[in-house]
Amino acid sequence: MLESFLNFFQNTGFYALISNGGTWLSSGSEAIKTIIMLAIACVLLYLAIVKKFEPLLLLPIAFGMLLTNLPMIKDSSAIMMHTEWFTDSQYFIDGHSLDVGMICREGGLLDLLYLGVKLGIYPPLIFIGIGCMTDFGPLIANPKSILLGAAAQFGVFFTFVGALVLSALIPSISFGVKEAASIGIIGGADGPTAIYVTKSLAPSLLPAIAVAAYSYMALIPVIQPPIMKLMTRKKDRMIVMEQLRPVSKTEKILFPIIVTIVVALIIPDAVSLVGCLMLGNLLKESGVADRLAKTAQNELMNIVTIFLGVTVGAPATASSFLSAQTLGIIVLGLIAFCFSTAGGLFLGDIMCWLTKGKVNPLIGSAGVSAVPMAARVSQTVGQKENPSNFLLMHAMGPNVAGVIGSAVAAGVFLSMFSNI
Repeated sequence: MLESFLNFFQNTGFYALISNGGTWLSSGSEAIKTIIMLAIACVLLYLAIVKKFEPLLLLPIAFGMLLTNLPMIKDSSAIMMHTEWFTDSQYFIDGHSLDVGMICREGGLLDLLYLGVKLGIYPPLIFIGIGCMTDFGPLIANPKSILLGAAAQFGVFFTFVGALVLSALIPSISFGVKEAASIGIIGGADGPTAIYVTKSLAPSLLPAIAVAAYSYMALIPVIQPPIMKLMTRKKDRMIVMEQLRPVSKTEKILFPIIVTIVVALIIPDAVSLVGCLMLGNLLKESGVADRLAKTAQNELMNIVTIFLGVTVGAPATASSFLSAQTLGIIVLGLIAFCFSTAGGLFLGDIMCWLTKGKVNPLIGSAGVSAVPMAARVSQTVGQKENPSNFLLMHAMGPNVAGVIGSAVAAGVFLSMFSNI
């Protein structure tokens, strides 16, 4: 009986804390870093639950971070994730391929779920759900709004260059072209796209980039309005745009098919994201697969969101997260968002001038792909200047164009740097 009790006690978290002379408690800086990570996880949980900042993803990300930083878990046989299996080349087959067999045999729950991130499964599945919830009608009715979505990718490429410059100026921050591309894609304001690029180019930065991307997406209503007011004139913000033309069902069905073919011919590396986005949209617009469309935008979307969130937060251990690189990513991520917003607004100002006041430049800020939050911000700011102004549908054009634009930017980075 006593032996059974001792076996039980040796499997508790309390024993893990005090065993080997209290190794963890006496480790000094290691213990402090772990406590900091636990505090960060709790802060993120607070932001998700109390402040409702992107709770659908921030909550599971924060809880995944909490799970893998509990000292009694990571130092015991109950470990759920071995981050070294996904980053240390000694665990790879032929030096570059994951040892999936070993992970399936010996891995914990989060190891198995993380395969969906590492193998690039979750982001395309989420894009199917996003496609089912997206209406490309405003973009089809006003094709030139795709230019605003393209202009809003300026922050992506500006930050890519900025990350390389920062790395050259500060030796402690070592960003190569792969890391810089992963950081730059934060400016697209699209969490799944940022994850998809980072898991291929810079997997060690995935936790920091995911947290930065989703945190800034949640802060769009705070970040964008000051930039919008700075870059536009009051009289331009008051412009009432003409109602968009009706879009036929045939146009809505042909659009995803044509976009998929064009993107595949130009940037094949973007087809995984753009193709799944268009598949979801076609399920919705065709009218013949309602059951599949409802499943994709509800059950599938919710399940994948849980798996993605928890497994993205899990690799955020003290050794990988608490570094000068993480601070650099946070700063550069904010710069990316600001310059993406500014890029869309700049082209919006030009369109306003060229059309002699027929285009409200505020819709340019919706060119980032945070659907539909960015479009709502354009509507809110415009209505404050002119209560009779309704910009939401006009802003949805560049907003959905931004989703395509960020996926295309991701494809450009992957085609350029994935084989380096």
